[in-house]
Amino acid sequence: MTRQTAVLLFSTALAAALAGPLAAQSKGDWTVGVGFGYVVPKSDNGTLAGGAATIGESARPTFTGEYFFRDNWGIELLAAAPFKHDVNIGGAYAATVKQLPPTLSVNYHFPTQTAFAPFVGLGLNYTTFFDETSPLGVVRVEDSLGLAAHAGLDYAISDRGSLRMDVRWVNINSDVTLNGAYIGEAEIDPLVWGISYVHRF
Repeated sequence: MTRQTAVLLFSTALAAALAGPLAAQSKGDWTVGVGFGYVVPKSDNGTLAGGAATIGESARPTFTGEYFFRDNWGIELLAAAPFKHDVNIGGAYAATVKQLPPTLSVNYHFPTQTAFAPFVGLGLNYTTFFDETSPLGVVRVEDSLGLAAHAGLDYAISDRGSLRMDVRWVNINSDVTLNGAYIGEAEIDPLVWGISYVHRF
């Protein structure tokens, strides 16, 4: 899946929003989602220790909770099991690192008259890195705070249940040290592809 696919999904969500006015979610509703997220870092991940860095992909279970503070407007928290990434420098294995990416977003769910309900959102991501291991020595990756954009589509399969496909772009840039010395900034900026079941309460 590419960034062009993300643009297509975002465009599809906006196009579907042109359907007629019917509230998708009501003020006071809660939703809980369980699914999987697939983190795909951008292709150019910066320079570490003088070499080109490449950060691998990772898939893990994800969990979301969203509260609708107004009709169609929700504030959502994304959580996940720890993602695990291999890091190559100059084409050679250099380290493995785990990360947790809690993300808080405000989403707008477009009202439609169909089973399809697109949405877009914007928020903040805090990524914390841990369990770094490396044959080169002691590697540390600093935590990151950045913007996150969100777009997706819910398909209702019952009065309260929906299947969701979504994508997030997350701004993640982190300083990296090796044996206490700064060796560069990891430029991760991934797309996070998701599929989940969402239940409304």
